[in-house]
Order: sequence, then C-alpha cells, then structure tokens
Amino acid sequence: MIRQFNKIESVKGTLILPGDKSISHRAVMLSSIADGESKIYNCLLSEDVLATINAFRELGIKIDIEDNNITVWGNGFSGLTEPANNLFMGNSGTTTRLIAGILAAQNFQTVLTGDKSLSSRPIKRIITPLRQMHANISGENNCLPLTIKPSESLRSIQYKLPLASAQVKSCILLAGLYLDEETVVVENFITRDHTERMLGLKVVEDGDSKKIYSSINYFPSATEYFIPSDISTSAFFMVLALLTKNSEITLKNISLNETRTGVIDILVAMGANIESENVETINGEQRGDLIIKSSDLINVEIPEELVPNIIDEIPILTIAGIFGEGHFEIKNAKELRTKESDRINSICRNLEKLGLDIEEYDDGYLISGEIKNKNVSFNSFGDHRIAMSFAILSSIVGCGCSIENFDCVNVSNPNFIDQLNSIVV
Repeated sequence: MIRQFNKIESVKGTLILPGDKSISHRAVMLSSIADGESKIYNCLLSEDVLATINAFRELGIKIDIEDNNITVWGNGFSGLTEPANNLFMGNSGTTTRLIAGILAAQNFQTVLTGDKSLSSRPIKRIITPLRQMHANISGENNCLPLTIKPSESLRSIQYKLPLASAQVKSCILLAGLYLDEETVVVENFITRDHTERMLGLKVVEDGDSKKIYSSINYFPSATEYFIPSDISTSAFFMVLALLTKNSEITLKNISLNETRTGVIDILVAMGANIESENVETINGEQRGDLIIKSSDLINVEIPEELVPNIIDEIPILTIAGIFGEGHFEIKNAKELRTKESDRINSICRNLEKLGLDIEEYDDGYLISGEIKNKNVSFNSFGDHRIAMSFAILSSIVGCGCSIENFDCVNVSNPNFIDQLNSIVV
C-alpha cells in the first residue's frame, strides 16, 4: 500500500497511545507460565504482540481479548503443551528471542518459523548462551527455522553479554526460571530492564557492570499488569510537535523507565521543550504524562553509552536532526543493520532522495545539507519504524511525499494514521 502525506502546519491536543510493546510481550509470556488468572490492561495488540499471544495459545494457554485488555489463564510451571504446528513468529524478533528461553526448558519439541524478514535475521546470539545452558537448540544457518528439543541436562550459567541486547539477556533469564541454581547475566551496557523489574529479580551493581540473577525462586505468579504507553511510539509524535510551528500536545501515561528515556534526554539536549507531570510507579515501571511544545533544535553529539537506550528511536531522531541546526551524526549503532530492515541503509537511501548529503558508516551515518527535492516517494523497506519516521518527515515537508508498503506499521501501531489525524489542527 502506498500512502501519501500532506503538509501539517500545526498539531494540538491529547493522545492516549497503545501500551508499551516490550512490556506487553513480557506480560503475556509471564502470565502464560504463571499458575492462574492474570489480567493485562492496555496491552498493545499489534501484529508483533499478537504473534506472542498466538504462540502461547498454540502452547495450550487460554487467552481472551476484550478491546485492549487481556485475560490469561496460565497453566503453571509445567503447564505448556506441545503445539500441533510450528510456532509462527511473524515479524517479531522479540517473540522469537524471548520465547526460545522458555521453550528450552520444556519436555517437548517446538519449531519456530517467521516471515521472510525475520527469517533473514541472525539468532546465533541466543543459540550460543542457550547451548551453554545445555539446551538442545539449532537454527538453519543461525537463522529461522529454529528447532528446540527437550534437554535432560539444562543447567544454570553465568553469561557475560557480548553486546547490548535486552532480548538476549531476557532469553537467558527466562530459561533460568526453570532451574534451582541461579543463572547470572552480567552486562556492561545499559539495556532495557523490563524483565528483571517485572519478575523482581535480584540485581547487583558490581563496579561498571551489573549482575542479574534468575532461578525458580523468581518464577512468576498470576497477577495484574497495567501497561504504560509506548515511548517508542510516542517519539514520532514528539518530533512532529517539536518541528511544527504553534504546536502543543500532551501524551498520556507514557513509560518513563530510565532505560528507555534516552530519546527524551537527547531531544531536551537539542533544545526540545518537553515537560513531564503526574509521574508515578506501577508494577515497578515509572510512567507519566509528557507535554511537548514547538521548539528550535540544535544537533548535539550523541554519547556512545546512550546508543543502546535509543536504538529503536534513532530513525525518528534522525528526522529531528535533519531540521536541527548543524549536521546530525550517529555512530556506534551497528545493531541498526540487523533490525526489521538494515536501518542504516534504509535511512540513507531515503534521505538521498531529498538531495541531502549523506556519509554512511558501517555503524552509522552523518547527514548534512539542505532538502532540495520534496515530491518524492520513500521506501519503507517493510520496516514499521522507517515507515512512521518518513511519515513524520513527509508531513513536515509536504508537497505530496508518499511511502511505499506503509501498512507495515501494523507491526507496532496499527492506528498510527488515526492518531496522527486526531491532533492535526
């Protein structure tokens, strides 16, 4: 589907956005292996999260959906059952990497498959530590399909993360829930900490590193989850409000987890007028309302240590950088090459169409110059964050810019267009 965008002069109003994708995945998984009835409020029902829901239904879990609230009847420690079919992960890397840790501890075989995009993304990063735990797991050329067979000798390990990845960390910690002895993940990077917060895991600071402990003692119980709105989804509307004149929007109930707010920190450093109010903590997760007003932005150097924190927001931060004073540069972001698309390539190829000056690196890029071409057609590359980022850019530039394969936004935010239209003045 090709979607054309007209120029937006101003935005005002209030948005209540879908639940956080990372937390929604985890809430469904933890509820499914807990014993009894759990409630999940404001769960994101994107294609990615539905892949998680459908997988656990295939594994014998009853899950009811009413609007964006979900009831899960978990079957407890040994309650998952062998699926009749392969488990289809769709485009969801989160589902694939996290569920593999749970399935490694089961007494039946499962095979994980995915769409073309997901099947091309490497999963050796989870195969390696799971094999160290003696999991019986194998991928086709370190990609999907992924076959997981029962292991008679699953064991705990201490594993130092070789790269910043909350998904790898969570995969190991979820496998560790099925073991008596403690599994320890050591990280020297700042990564999302939703898994350890939601499970109440022991976390020990050790100099410049952090140790996270998992064992059967932390196995989840049935409970209620109240999901805050997704900060990654919010970032698109933040940048739109900042870059359009005479604009002010309020984003309600946004996740303000400190491992996720790097996008706000960078935008504020660039001169963004962003304020928070009504901040509170629920289920161990901080949340609050954000007020965003039109601002003149100046590009700043992005610290290396912040890059893992903002990896999903780099596409929309790049759009903000195009309109900021000076050049925009991102480095130390090679992880972008292994997302739903090669996002470094996707961003650079699209921005070239505008006549901007592009210097592409292996781990990032530098963008400078002025927009010379306006009536262009962008390629989403089948990547939801690329599609939404260039939707915001197209709405600012105007002149009939369009985006090919725009329906890929359904992966994370099926209602993006309705939300956008609701705040246009």
